[in-house]
Amino acid sequence: MRFSVVETGYDQRQVDSCLDELGVRLTRLAARAEVAAGAGREWDQIRQEATLLRGLVDRQGSPTDDAAAAARRAASAVEREAADILAQARGELDAAREEARQLRERVYAEAVQARREFEAALHERRRREARVDQLLAGMAGDAVPADTPTAAASTGGVPATRAAAGAPEVSAQRPEPGTRVA
Repeated sequence: MRFSVVETGYDQRQVDSCLDELGVRLTRLAARAEVAAGAGREWDQIRQEATLLRGLVDRQGSPTDDAAAAARRAASAVEREAADILAQARGELDAAREEARQLRERVYAEAVQARREFEAALHERRRREARVDQLLAGMAGDAVPADTPTAAASTGGVPATRAAAGAPEVSAQRPEPGTRVA
């Protein structure tokens, strides 16, 4: 997660987008956890069914040993399948929890880094603001007196007026066409 730093913090659209993405991921993880929990309930139901079937086989007095053995094998297969489903569900739940933990850690680390960057930018801005205030305060106290000579007033500089330079007065009127101007 990288957020652009703007005048008043972070870009709100980027933060909202990040939070939306996190919401989608957490919803997916919750759905996976729900599926894993549902598999556990299914396993309980399958186990109950197998127990009922075994009870029925035992009560019937098993007319043939082959039928009883087949029923036991079927019940045993159902129990193995249920155990496999349960193990798979637990694995998926553990994976979802680990993914959620990693996501939380990454988001936290990125948030801490973003906060550090923001605080550094804010510190730099305050430092510049203090420097500007210091410069402006220094300018107010160091006013230049009116009689201070400047580069333009020194010899060889730019004269303030034509009269100061000893140049003849120039008329602002236009000469008549065909006359010579001296």
